[in-house]
Amino acid sequence: MNRQLYILLLMAAFFCVANVMAEDRISIEKNVHELAAAIETGQDASGFAADAYTPYVFVMEAGGKLLVHPTLAGEDLKEKALPIYEALVKATPEGVWVEYAWKGKEKHTFAKRMNNNLIIASGY
Repeated sequence: MNRQLYILLLMAAFFCVANVMAEDRISIEKNVHELAAAIETGQDASGFAADAYTPYVFVMEAGGKLLVHPTLAGEDLKEKALPIYEALVKATPEGVWVEYAWKGKEKHTFAKRMNNNLIIASGY
């Protein structure tokens, strides 16, 4: 009986975590699409605050220069973090989830490529 209860509790915990992750992904995609829409209407990409969103968003030129980031705005992502740059350039106009390892952690980031070759991304 205890074993069955333990298995049920593990399954319940798994489904709760999966549900939270799904909600996080929906929220992240929404933030990226909203920021993209604002830029498409003419707002200057560099005028956005990265930490106005949870988790933060970042905007990068396709060549690697970060326009919006909490600590690296103005820096070249190819020079600072090549694995992240290589993942982000896989961005599509519809947006795509990319994965990469950074500082020993697996990262999941939603990245969207704009018509003006900006890449907007956010993740966990």
